[in-house]
Amino acid sequence: MGKYIFTITAIFQILVFALTCYYLILGIFGLFTKKEKKNYEPKNKFALLIAAHNEEVVIGSLIESMLKLDYPKHMYDIFVIADNCTDNTAKIAKGYGVNVCERTAKDKRGKGYALEWMFAKLFKMDKQYDAIAIFDADNLVHRNFLKEINCKLQDGYKVVQGYIDSKNPTDSWIAAAYSIAFWTQNRMFQLARANVGFSNQIGGTGFAIETATLKELGWGATCLTEDLEFTCKLVLNGEKVGWAHEAIIYDEKPLKLGQSWTQRKRWMQGFTDVASRYFFKLLKKSIVERKFYIFDCALYVLQPFVTLLLGISGVLTIMQANSAHGLNIFIINYLFNDVGFKILAVIQFLITPLILAIDKKVTKSFLGMLVLYSSNVFVVPYLALNVHNWVIVWGISLGYNLIFLVLTGVLLGKDSLILFFRFLLYSLYTLTWIPITIQGILNKNNKEWNHTKHVRKIEICDV
Repeated sequence: MGKYIFTITAIFQILVFALTCYYLILGIFGLFTKKEKKNYEPKNKFALLIAAHNEEVVIGSLIESMLKLDYPKHMYDIFVIADNCTDNTAKIAKGYGVNVCERTAKDKRGKGYALEWMFAKLFKMDKQYDAIAIFDADNLVHRNFLKEINCKLQDGYKVVQGYIDSKNPTDSWIAAAYSIAFWTQNRMFQLARANVGFSNQIGGTGFAIETATLKELGWGATCLTEDLEFTCKLVLNGEKVGWAHEAIIYDEKPLKLGQSWTQRKRWMQGFTDVASRYFFKLLKKSIVERKFYIFDCALYVLQPFVTLLLGISGVLTIMQANSAHGLNIFIINYLFNDVGFKILAVIQFLITPLILAIDKKVTKSFLGMLVLYSSNVFVVPYLALNVHNWVIVWGISLGYNLIFLVLTGVLLGKDSLILFFRFLLYSLYTLTWIPITIQGILNKNNKEWNHTKHVRKIEICDV
């Protein structure tokens, strides 16, 4: 029986490790940016859509940033969808002289439905637009956004996603964790795929769709992750989502774990729903047409299940490592010698701060401190080599962390100390994805939209 357990867990663990290596190797291509020849001639006329539900606190700041875009003013118009609003969102937006379309449909709540309703109105207008850009009400837009998007559309892309930055990374440890995750994804996922010629993914906000393509394919994406659903439709129709690394929008991140939990659970519900409807279609098309970028998209929609597999793999590793007599469970450590596995762990740990340093989100000094800190995979086991009391082992690990927190505060200052502490908490944020994913999978048929309330007003000059 032990032999069968070892064989089955070996196949499972190696499969999960292979998936991890695939994403890691692909992500390395995001460490550099290609030199591009850009055509900034303003060719496309844009309709900028803001989906808003009770956003009186933040709607004005977004409109103000849009009015300052470095793009001919006659070539873009702003439309605010005041969707089932019960506050002053519509009134505030009208004060800026932009187009405000008020929608009331209690039975069809959510961004996907609101966008579909607005698209239908745009298609019937006398004035037509070459492309439609989508934003959330809590965003702020960099002045070069439309210039960069327009450039990518002229390169032949039908849909282009912009760089989703954070406008409040220092507000809380959850906001910091979100920001780190998005900054990392922008390079290791989005830019990496752009560099190797794969399709990118629509990120829910800060993207533009060619109007003719939208009319041809139809939106029809009213699930909880309408952006992912439309990406799948686009890829199935032989197109790729483009990536505009310099087209920056600033997104407000949740401040509390509860808000974050609700939002991410909604994402996982939507992912699971889309995976159930599109995975096999994408897989079949990738095999028939022998196009790897379609297969990559198929893998992406499986994100909830990949997260679950990683969680199971972690549990199996903990069970084997903490068993006095061993459970005949294969763990990936067996493929490496001790030093080799620890070096791999250090590399995985340092990729995220390296990306943050490249994008100037952290200083080189802060990166250097994390490089020194990563030695814990060697130092802590050495110090605990002949210690059999787990309380003392935990004490050694805690002491090591406290030493580096103190060093960071003394050498780099208070702000770096706070960031270092929040960077350590980022691992906790990552672990919460496992129970959130389980909830999302179990509740995939629940289509109820949960609105995230925004309470802080941030201007474009603040970011």
